[in-house]
Amino acid sequence: MNAQKPIPDKEAIALLPEFKRLGLDRITLVCTGAKAREAQEHLGKAQAWGFDTESKPTFKVGEQSDGPHILQLSTPERAWVFQLHEPECRRVAGELLALEGVAKAGFGLGDDRKRIVHKLGIEPKGILELNTIFRERGYRKDMGVKGAVAVLFNQRFIKSKKAATSNWANARLSEAQLVYAANDAYAAIRVWQALDL
Repeated sequence: MNAQKPIPDKEAIALLPEFKRLGLDRITLVCTGAKAREAQEHLGKAQAWGFDTESKPTFKVGEQSDGPHILQLSTPERAWVFQLHEPECRRVAGELLALEGVAKAGFGLGDDRKRIVHKLGIEPKGILELNTIFRERGYRKDMGVKGAVAVLFNQRFIKSKKAATSNWANARLSEAQLVYAANDAYAAIRVWQALDL
């Protein structure tokens, strides 16, 4: 049995320099059909995207989420945050996720896939679970974005707990939400690049 490669713990990660995240100048909120088509044109030129979704959290036992409410896609240069309550944004998001020949890389995507099928009525193609790649390379089961950034870049990826548990179904997203959502996808595409897949 091969020895598993270690992943730095929280304390070790806390000491690392900060991973440079995308600022608002490189994040586009996609909330209209025109913005969605513009995003589609830019994304169509890339061979892979960082990918994630956000859903409004559920707090009651048995409460079902009607998410995802947000889809984020990122190239190494910029990110797009799609609001899925807008019909045209939802349609374009579905087309992008069903596109063959483009890797959509992210972490912990099993739940996202099921919700996308339910919400958008499409089967996403080219979904690449980055945890699987790390497992194949000898790391323990769940790497997660923080561990991956620490291992590959020797940097600390900042995630806001407050943004993570915020209401993603809001018609108006805050700047903190946009930065959080976009950078989850951005970190994933940077990890994909670094893994040289």
